[in-house]
Amino acid sequence: MAAPLAAIVGVSGPELTPAEAGLLGRCAPLGVILFRRNILSAAQLKALIASIRAVLPPDGLLMVDQEGGRVARLRPPQWLAHPPAAWIGRLHERDPAGGIRAAWLTGALIGIDCRQAGFDVVAAPVLDRRVAGANDVIGDRALGRVPQAIADLGQAVARGLLAAGVHPVAKHVPGHGRAVLDSHLAMPELDRIEPDDLEPFRLLAWLPWMMTAHIRFRHDDAANPATWSRPILQGVVRGRIGYRNLLVSDDLAMQALSGPAGARAAAALEAGCDIALHCSGVFEETADVLARVRPLDAPALHRLAAARATVEQHRRPLDARLLAAERDGLLC
Repeated sequence: MAAPLAAIVGVSGPELTPAEAGLLGRCAPLGVILFRRNILSAAQLKALIASIRAVLPPDGLLMVDQEGGRVARLRPPQWLAHPPAAWIGRLHERDPAGGIRAAWLTGALIGIDCRQAGFDVVAAPVLDRRVAGANDVIGDRALGRVPQAIADLGQAVARGLLAAGVHPVAKHVPGHGRAVLDSHLAMPELDRIEPDDLEPFRLLAWLPWMMTAHIRFRHDDAANPATWSRPILQGVVRGRIGYRNLLVSDDLAMQALSGPAGARAAAALEAGCDIALHCSGVFEETADVLARVRPLDAPALHRLAAARATVEQHRRPLDARLLAAERDGLLC
């Protein structure tokens, strides 16, 4: 069987259109990511995911952003509410063991919801630092300010997600916390990659997935944001921190980037991303991406197999009611 295309793409709404079904079936991308625009109810989501899986390759992936706090695609009353990462970080400051436990419980509960809904991959945890004076695009999504604490809490969240049977995606390497602009809207620029920003990612280099940052670091690559930078992805992420697992771009439809959708995706793969992520759900953009990306290459297929094995090694039975009650007790 041919390898899937090295892309995860969005779809437009709560039902898969015939044109989208045809495109996904013909092109066979690795997966699809869903957003609030795609999710109306549990029953509707189940039907949408079934229709997507019917046209994806047999091992195709369904991905979702579900961090807790303001980044939540699955919301009450049909799914649990989850706290912002900053709440867990504050608990950790006064009760380190309780903070680690709350982080694991939150990862596990998010993972249970996502797995039961039909998702395989969850874009969490955030390993960016919370930095005074920076843009609020990270803000309370960050687990803290201190690299070791971020790594400890991020590892707990990731292990909880893995226990629930989903792939965690650590983000946004090599660090988004100091950005003074929101990369959804414009290109942030910083002088250089700082060791403290990179450290949580280095400490968690065993994680199966990482997501890149759309930030230009002038000293490291004056011409390109990290997502399109071979010196950063190969020299820093693969080299300096020794990351050997799957590397996925952040959303290539964000306004930090420019150019046609397909060219953006091709540039991310050329720089060293294993997978191009394009989330807009605009049919013409998705078609352009799928026309320009290549199939997953042999190293990426090996990394994907290793990621699946990591999930299977960590998966275990979990009781959501008991876990939720314990977390509520810690965070009250």
